[in-house]
This record gives sequence, structure tokens and C-alpha cells, in this order.
Amino acid sequence: MTTTSTTTTETNTHQHGPRMDFYKHAPEVRKAMFALSKAANDGVDPVIGELVKIRASQLNHCAFCIDMHVKDARKAGESEARIYLLNAWEEATGYYTEKEQAALALTEAITVLTDGFVPDEVYERAARHFSEEELAHLIAAIIVINSWNRISVSTRVQPGSYQP
Repeated sequence: MTTTSTTTTETNTHQHGPRMDFYKHAPEVRKAMFALSKAANDGVDPVIGELVKIRASQLNHCAFCIDMHVKDARKAGESEARIYLLNAWEEATGYYTEKEQAALALTEAITVLTDGFVPDEVYERAARHFSEEELAHLIAAIIVINSWNRISVSTRVQPGSYQP
């Protein structure tokens, strides 16, 4: 027996108005997040840092952070092609260096945590391209962008207003 299911546009439409001004109600958290972001990102190549932030934000469906980091990447000189292809970086051969690909694979593994862990081969791939200090900062940067994403998604921060 075959059954079909229909859904209306109404049930698939999400209302994404802001829920609250998180930072107004938790200013010390905001201050701590900025300090953590600075500490984590100080040890990460800025190009890789923006790619990582965009990719994690794509995976987390964080429109505000995607908007912000695409704008920051463009201002820093990132190409439109590399920004557009980031969602399919594994298929976009020739657009990203091996080091960038290793960082993106690690970003996906940490962001999604498939089966609750980061696979050894993903970690080892990144470790071949980054010193231990660089790798520690990269992991921290990935964790921080995931935290920003979760704050923005849960409070529904609206995209578009950020200017680099």
C-alpha cells in the first residue's frame, strides 16, 4: 500500500522574527564570547578562519553568521567563486588548498559530531597541515563559531544589518 503525504506551505514556513536581544540580557556572556573569539582566532590564518566560520554557519543554518562572515570574507578579498562553492567544497577541486580542505573537514566533523566523535582520519588529516598550536586554535575557533551560531539561531538574530 502506498501512502502519500501532503504538506501545506503554512506548515513548512518558519517565522524567523527575533525572539529577544540575548546580549542585552546577558552582557557578560557577550563580553566573554568576544574575548574567547579573539583568543581562538589569533592563532588561525584569517582566510581559513573565514572559510571555517562560513562553513560551520551553513551547517548550523545560521543566517546572521553566514551573512556576517561572507561580508568579512569579501572585504578581506575572498573570491566569489570560493564563497559560492563552499557548500560543496569536496567537489570543488582546485578551489581550496589541501590545508583549507583539512580545516573544512575538521569543521564539519566538530560541528556535526557524527556518532558523537571526530573521526581519527579527519583529525589526522588536519594534524598533517597544522602545528599543534595552530590545530588547538583552529579547534577553538570552530567551537566558538558553533557557539555564536547557537546563540544566533536560538534567539533568531536577523541577518543583513552587519557591516564589516
